[in-house]
Amino acid sequence: MVGMIGDGSFWYVGVNGQQQGPLGTHQVIDLIRTGQLGQTAYVYGQTLPQWTPIAQVAQFAGLFGQAPPLPPPPPAGPAPVMADVIDYELFGGEMQFVEIVLDPGEAAIADAGSLFYMDPGIRTEPMFGDGTQPEQGLFGKLAQGARRELTGEMLTVTAFGNAVQERQKVSFAAPYPGKIIPIDLRQHGDTLLCQKDVFLCAAKGITVSIASTRRLGAGLFGREGFVLHKLEGNGLAFLHAGGVLVERQLHAGETLRLDAGCLVALEPTVNHDIQWASGLFIATLTGPGRVWLQSLPFSRLAGRMLAAAVTAGVGRSDEGGEGAAPGGPRMGA
Repeated sequence: MVGMIGDGSFWYVGVNGQQQGPLGTHQVIDLIRTGQLGQTAYVYGQTLPQWTPIAQVAQFAGLFGQAPPLPPPPPAGPAPVMADVIDYELFGGEMQFVEIVLDPGEAAIADAGSLFYMDPGIRTEPMFGDGTQPEQGLFGKLAQGARRELTGEMLTVTAFGNAVQERQKVSFAAPYPGKIIPIDLRQHGDTLLCQKDVFLCAAKGITVSIASTRRLGAGLFGREGFVLHKLEGNGLAFLHAGGVLVERQLHAGETLRLDAGCLVALEPTVNHDIQWASGLFIATLTGPGRVWLQSLPFSRLAGRMLAAAVTAGVGRSDEGGEGAAPGGPRMGA
């Protein structure tokens, strides 16, 4: 688990009135050793009920001097769900897959249709509904980190967990040519927005829910319209972009316009709007924040494949002629 070692302690760190966390003891030590955490810090932890100068905490004693006024208190409520720390490797060029290595008790979440292969010690378990009811067994309360709500209905996310006492592998494949993008949500404020078709898989502890929906009618985006998912958590998520991947950092006030289908993901600080203009659904993105774009969205690929199939004559047969389905009646008048 991220931020958990030994006795399971986690810490919030306060510097100059700003806080970050939760962090594991080893992460705080790393910040100290690399010079990113100085003598002005306070800490608040699971075993420490109030902000305390870091030099007075046993794990860090003797390293720091005086510190500034206390930062604001940590957020109220239960401790955050910590995402599993998973190892992974990407394989392939244009048709990629990601292989995830799970320690005992760790799990990944994904749509069942994304599975490529898995070791025999991997146990699968579907997660239904919004995941508010605790689960039993290996995946106790796993649904808290495996929620996926789609427009107008609840669909299923599958948990792939290591149920044995040795490391196991599970892999997930991209559905069409493009690139798999590993994203550490901790580097983006623990939140990222993405198009509904680009989510591939994630570590246990990441939640996937609806961020917004634009009813643009049937056609390019299907009956649900343009749907953005929200990924929340403090671990790894994997997205898939079709064709060529482009990553852009937008400065405050900087605007970028693009085909809405070419949007992969964006940080929540980026303002976004979708409008119909001159026969196109145009997305307008305004910084600050980072955005990810794709040159070949699935909707465009599917549309061109359908057009090519129609031009070639879908269901053509020697007996029925062009437009006839094998063993069935001719299509059209």
